[in-house]
Amino acid sequence: MTLSAEEGFRRLAIGDRVLLADVTDPDGDADVPSLDDRTESLIRVAVLVPIDAPQSSYHAAVEAAMRAGVTLDDLLAALIAVAGSVGAPRVVSAAARIALAAGYDVDAALEATDAVGR
Repeated sequence: MTLSAEEGFRRLAIGDRVLLADVTDPDGDADVPSLDDRTESLIRVAVLVPIDAPQSSYHAAVEAAMRAGVTLDDLLAALIAVAGSVGAPRVVSAAARIALAAGYDVDAALEATDAVGR
């Protein structure tokens, strides 16, 4: 039987250890509501933005997202979606990290643009 949203929220709100163990285990097979892989992977990238995560965290999350079918455009859309909530400094910090993790080196592109402009 699938866990209802109401029961899930109740159990999480009281810190139900069994449910918490089930939902935080990446290999868990808890019968709980879930998102499709693509959406979940975008959320995993987006939650790194407000905590100013290091490049290594972005690398792992973006790599998983791209395996789930996420594109560079999708990653930009996710960053823009959280921008109003996390603020400009976090967006600026995350932009180059997300792009680099996806294989686009913003710093190199900016240097090339500067060289052409001279």
